[in-house]
Parts: sequence; C-alpha cells; structure tokens
Amino acid sequence: MINTDIVFFDAGGGHRAAAEALRLVMEEQGGWKTRLVNLQELMDPIDWSRQLTGLRMQDMYNLMLKKGWTLGTPQTVRILQFFIHLLHPRQMRLLEEFWSSSRADLVVSVVPHFNRAFAQSLLKVKPATRFVTLLTDIADYPPHFWIEPEGQYIICGSDRAVAQARELGICDGRIFQTSGMILHPRFYQHLPCDQRAERRNRGLDPDLPTGLVLFGGQGSDAMIEIAERLDAEGPHNVQLIFICGRNEKLAAALRRRRSRMRNFVEGFTSQIPFYMLLSDFFIGKPGPGSVSEAVAMRLPVIVERNAWTLPQERYNAQWVREKQLGLVIRGPHQISGAVKKMLERGNLARYRAQAASIRNRAVYEIPGILRRIVEGTPDGPSLAPEPSLAERSLSEQRA
Repeated sequence: MINTDIVFFDAGGGHRAAAEALRLVMEEQGGWKTRLVNLQELMDPIDWSRQLTGLRMQDMYNLMLKKGWTLGTPQTVRILQFFIHLLHPRQMRLLEEFWSSSRADLVVSVVPHFNRAFAQSLLKVKPATRFVTLLTDIADYPPHFWIEPEGQYIICGSDRAVAQARELGICDGRIFQTSGMILHPRFYQHLPCDQRAERRNRGLDPDLPTGLVLFGGQGSDAMIEIAERLDAEGPHNVQLIFICGRNEKLAAALRRRRSRMRNFVEGFTSQIPFYMLLSDFFIGKPGPGSVSEAVAMRLPVIVERNAWTLPQERYNAQWVREKQLGLVIRGPHQISGAVKKMLERGNLARYRAQAASIRNRAVYEIPGILRRIVEGTPDGPSLAPEPSLAERSLSEQRA
C-alpha cells in the first residue's frame, strides 16, 4: 500500500476536481492509500490576504473570477509571487511540521506557486518521500508558477509543457507526458441519454443547434453579455444552455431576462457530461478543465482570449487553434459572428472530428506513472490500461 498525500486548494474549481478525480481512480485501481491535503488550511496562520482583507487567499481569487476583475492579472500574479517569496521561511516551518507527522511515501501537488516550498521542506524532513507536481494547466506560466528546478518530478499533458520543463532544467527522467488534462472518470462513463427528449424536458427545441455556455465554477457576467449579443445579432436557429456554477445571482439574472432564443439555466451541477451530451458546441473561457472536458465530449469550442484572460490560460486558446478544435474570439462582441461561423455547413462536423481524434486518458495513465516513480523505475513510456467497455461506449455515443 502506497501512502499518498495529494495537495490541492479551492482557488478556482480545477485543483480540487483534479485531486478528487485522481484519488478516485487510484483507489479504484487498488494499492494506494490517499489523503487530500487542503493547502489553504495549512497556510491559514500566515495568509496575508486574510490578515489584510478578511478574505482567505483562495476566496479572494474566486471573488476576482466571479466579478471579472482579471484585467492586469499578469501583474497581480507577480505581486502574489512576491508575497509568497517573502513568506517562504514561514511556509517552510509550517510544511516541515506537517510533513514530520505525515506517513506519505509520495506527495502529489496539483497547485502552482508553492512547489518550491513543498520540494525543499520534504527534502529536509522526509528525504525519502517522492514529490510530484501534476500540472492542471495545459502549459506552465514561468517563472515560479508550476515548474521549479527543485527535487520534483513533473507530470504534464502537452508538448509545450514538456518543452518548458526541459528549458527550466528538469531532466528527461523526471518529466512524464500524459495524453491530456486530468478529467473526472464520469467523462468516460456511458450515459444513457435521449437527447431530443431531454432537450424538450428543459423547454428547448429538440432539433435546434444548442450551445453550452460555461465560464467555470464561479460563472461570469460575460455570460449575460453573450446572451444579449446573440439575442440582438445572432442566428435565429440556435439555443443555449447556461451553467452558472455557484453564482446564484448570475443564474437568477439569466432566468429573469426575456429572450427571443430558447434557453435553459442551471446553477451548480456535477452533471456537466450530461449537459454536454445535450449540446452541439461549447462557449466559454479557455480554462484547461472546461476546454478538455468539452473536447472529451466531442464538442467544438468557442473561447475568448483577451487582456482579461488569466495569463496561465492564454496558451490554451492557442492550443485550440493549433488542434483546430474551434474558434477563438477577442470577447463577447464577436460571439454572434463566431456562432454563425460555427453553424456554417460542415464546420460543426469538422471540429467534432478533430475533437474525436484526441484520446485523453490522463487520469488512468497517472497512477501507473506515480507507481513507477515511487518504485524507482520511472524511465520508459507511460503505459495506461486499455479503455473499459464503458469508456468505449461513451466514445461511440459521441462519435
């Protein structure tokens, strides 16, 4: 039994989601004893954001996403990193105390910014414990974001991230590439779904092209502007499903507004694969999780990239272009033209075929990589088990 600590926080929804998905698959495969470690709780005693504003660091970040206060985030990231660097000695003391009582053979980090402190503190008090950084972004945003030239192994899901790790001095024997971003196993399970009936049950036309609008777990006011733009300028033969996450105010506003388009509004839900099965294309920000989920469900995407896009997510839009998975726009003012282009003859089918060509099984590949790291035989290709019948069924269902 391999004792494993998986470190996450709740700044955005992707880090916890990745940690929980990995834990579920590791325990299903057997041979692992896992524990989720909330970094925010460890760092509460020295949380400078909480001391200055009364809001924990992760809550401040989530408020920023919810309100759309993301202009100038490259500078904000550097300020954050300055404070993290300033508090490094105190972080080390907290972490050393925590690791001293840990029985972990392996520590897996799914958070950025703190990996230098993790590596150094483990090396000091638990030198035999292996430390792995698992990127939940398609690429790094150096310096000092995900990848540090410390005693860590790197697991990443793109050619770009592998190249970045090498550029930062990580040797090839410590770099592992998976087939994509980590996704919850529910994205590989067969979901019985009568698309026409389920659309009708939600007040939608069973035959109209349907877009899924999703801006992460905190939602975004950009969703209202998208609705208004498509009402005023968009094609008449389209309808939308809005997933607002934990933003109840946004969901209420979308439900209240009058629209010439049919639409359905949902709040927080764990049934994203189901709603993706009801949809024909995806509209949202270029978050690594939501884009990868859409691609796994064979949905063409429309994402925006502009000055408000988080710096660590900007490469994702380039990745969408490179893989020909959909369209990249500068903002909601271009959404009507993008939807019209998406619905032009042959485009949906072409983008869907590109999405179908990407076989992301990272969540099933990672436990095997971790086992080889712990056993001291990390070299060699990452071998994953063959897709299960349920996984093949879902792939056929979306084909």
